Amino acid sequence: MSLLTVGSVAFDAIETPFGKTDKIIGGAGTYISISSSFFKKPVNVVAVVGDDFPEEYIKTLENQGVNTDGLQVKEGEKTFFWAGKYHNDMNSRDTLVTELNVLEHFDPVVPANYQDAQYVMLGNLSPQVQSTVIERLENRPKLVVMDTMNFWMDIAWDDLMKTISMVDVLSVNDEEARQLSKEYSLRKAAKKIMAMGPKYLIIKKGEHGALLFHEDKIFSAPALPLEEVFDPTGAGDTFAGGFIGYLAKTDDISFDNMKKAVIYGSAMASFCVEKFGTERLLEMTEADLEARVKEFEELTVF
Repeated sequence: MSLLTVGSVAFDAIETPFGKTDKIIGGAGTYISISSSFFKKPVNVVAVVGDDFPEEYIKTLENQGVNTDGLQVKEGEKTFFWAGKYHNDMNSRDTLVTELNVLEHFDPVVPANYQDAQYVMLGNLSPQVQSTVIERLENRPKLVVMDTMNFWMDIAWDDLMKTISMVDVLSVNDEEARQLSKEYSLRKAAKKIMAMGPKYLIIKKGEHGALLFHEDKIFSAPALPLEEVFDPTGAGDTFAGGFIGYLAKTDDISFDNMKKAVIYGSAMASFCVEKFGTERLLEMTEADLEARVKEFEELTVF
């Protein structure tokens, strides 16, 4: 079952109470691809970078089992760049720089060898780009998962509603779920959001875990209490990659298997925050992951 991910491949510069980085590889597409490649190879990525994006970063993705045929390199243009500084609580941050660059006019191209995609993960990009990717697939995939954020709710509501109606699973955080539904209760919010089109809804609650909704069923996944959170950048995208990667590997989209996928996604995200950028994801092993999933199981068995 082939897996297609769409998202930004970018530069990040991050500052946390633990230190700071210069420009490093980042972007939703990067984190989703690396995380999902842990379960399913190859992961086909659709993204765009400028000619300032180092060849070694592209090689890093390919070495992880990411197929970069759909990565456009725009001559004479610059790669998307984001810089941010986290506060001491690591939950809040200030955006210092956002340079859209190549993302401003991104026209996603889905190569012919990606057309058999059965599992599609639409990372956080403009809803117009997300819907264009769905429309450019010749066959309807088995499962389409979409991530979005409040920025698009503020500036592109109509496009967002159109895209949400086209997907099977929507992933947002609790603040975004409340903004999208205009409901404070997350149960009420979930009902309203699923009425917009998605059959499943994931509401991420950061250090308080995640909720999965389907019809009248709810699953609550815990967050693993970690001794140190080094850098939260990309944790949500890493979660999404683990979630879709596990589903593509097992080829089972039942609610019971989605519960497991949420745990595997949460486990992947818990590694992501332990070092800057993608560093921890690139060095973790299968044994690391299984041990971490076991910790999640022990948290919830009584």
